[in-house]
Amino acid sequence: MTVEREAQFRKLVEQFPESPMGHFSLGKLLLEQRRYPEAAESLGNATRLDPSYAAALVALGEALRQDGRTQAAKAVWEQARARALEQKHPSLAEEVDELLAAL
Repeated sequence: MTVEREAQFRKLVEQFPESPMGHFSLGKLLLEQRRYPEAAESLGNATRLDPSYAAALVALGEALRQDGRTQAAKAVWEQARARALEQKHPSLAEEVDELLAAL
C-alpha cells in the first residue's frame, strides 16, 4: 500500500507541480519512511511554493533534523513558529517551541 501511496503522490506532483499539497503529501510519506533527504527535498518544494505553509515548515524541520542538519532545522522551525503566530495558530507555535527546545 505504501508503494501505491508514493506512486499516487508522485503522480500528483507530476500533474500539479505548482501545487504545494502534492509535494507536502509526498514529503510526509517519505518522512514516515525515514527517507530524510528525499523528504526534505519534497517538503522544501512545498515551502518554496507556499512560504506560509506552516505545517510543511514543521515537517521540513523534522526531516532536516533527522538528516543531521540541526542548524537548518532550527532556522526552518523559527520560520514555522513565525508563520503559526501570523496565522493565529498558537498551538502549532507551542509545538514548534517544544521542538526548538529539544534541539
